Amino acid sequence: MKRIAIALALGCLAAPAMAEQQVYPFKTHENFCPNGLQPVYAGGEICCGKPTTHMTYAQVMQHPAPRRHAPRRVEYIPAEKGIPTHKGLD
Repeated sequence: MKRIAIALALGCLAAPAMAEQQVYPFKTHENFCPNGLQPVYAGGEICCGKPTTHMTYAQVMQHPAPRRHAPRRVEYIPAEKGIPTHKGLD
């Protein structure tokens, strides 16, 4: 019971850190947000808020991330060794 309580307490402490969503600034010419807020991109929507990053979402997506490519598939046709006599295959 004590282990479960400790695990639950540690999970509750780590939950806010894991649940933090990135809020990106959204560049626009018009600002219809209240004072102190600016347009931000969060969760696929544009709304008013305070960004948590200095880069826009478009800049983050343009960053060259390393890509892993699948190895090229090569098919080999099995060949017979020697002279095919077909003796003893019955």
